[in-house]
Amino acid sequence: MSAPRPVVAVVGPTASGKTRLSVDLARAVHGEVVNTDSVQLYRGMDVGSAKATPDERGGVPHHLLDVLDPVQEASVAAFQREARAAIEQIRARDAVPILVGGSSLYVRAVLDPLDFPGTDPAVRRRWTERLDEVGPEVLHEELARRDPAAAEAILPTNGRRIVRALEVGELTGEPFAATMPAYASIYPEVVMIGLDVPRDVLDARIDARVEQMWADGLVDEVRGLPGLAGSPTASRALGYQQVLAMLAGDLTEEEAKEETKSGTRRFARRQDRMMRKDPRIHWLPFDDPDLLARAVALAGAP
Repeated sequence: MSAPRPVVAVVGPTASGKTRLSVDLARAVHGEVVNTDSVQLYRGMDVGSAKATPDERGGVPHHLLDVLDPVQEASVAAFQREARAAIEQIRARDAVPILVGGSSLYVRAVLDPLDFPGTDPAVRRRWTERLDEVGPEVLHEELARRDPAAAEAILPTNGRRIVRALEVGELTGEPFAATMPAYASIYPEVVMIGLDVPRDVLDARIDARVEQMWADGLVDEVRGLPGLAGSPTASRALGYQQVLAMLAGDLTEEEAKEETKSGTRRFARRQDRMMRKDPRIHWLPFDDPDLLARAVALAGAP
């Protein structure tokens, strides 16, 4: 019996070209894509998440897209179970699972022996009330004092994750990062391919992507998602958060667009810093003419 095919992960900051490479790679190595982007889990959140259209998927099966309604809360623990189940189904078909996404936490939740600490409703409620009182940016400053590594990895606007990091720190007495395992996968063979983009080029690509999202109807998309404003997780997604603020009269349209650009640039830097810590990633220039051939060589031809 042949050895199991490797589990492949295509990673990199937002706007680095992961989607296109993942589809091309899947077609070359008999692969299927498993989404590891938390926003692309949501039905209807297509434009703002740069979700691949059916045509762009090129006939390649995609898993864990459009599995939640925007009013539902995303859970990394639930995602971990679903993604690992998808990997086993793909491997049973003798196909190559290809994880695609820019979240280091979501990718590592699938690949590595990451167990999620328990929760305490009273502690969670206390920090949530504090979040409501002072807002996410101030609470993020509190997290930075208590756990600088966790603060670096979490967006200052992501109140839910800030609360969770503070809760875990209080319950375990350890930094949130201490709950992360070593860079060692639960799968026998893992290939991680990172797309390397110079910062100035990436910034320009992000700005162009945001302009295209507006042109493609992001504002109308947000208007057509009832309940999004009250969602504990989906409403915090970059682009969606800013458009919601615009629709509420808190930002002008130009301010919403510019805040989306600057917030996405900061997010991309954070993504890159977190991923650079993983020694397993093979970094390839995003614009290498031989990018696909090099990725295929790493993933192993069928």
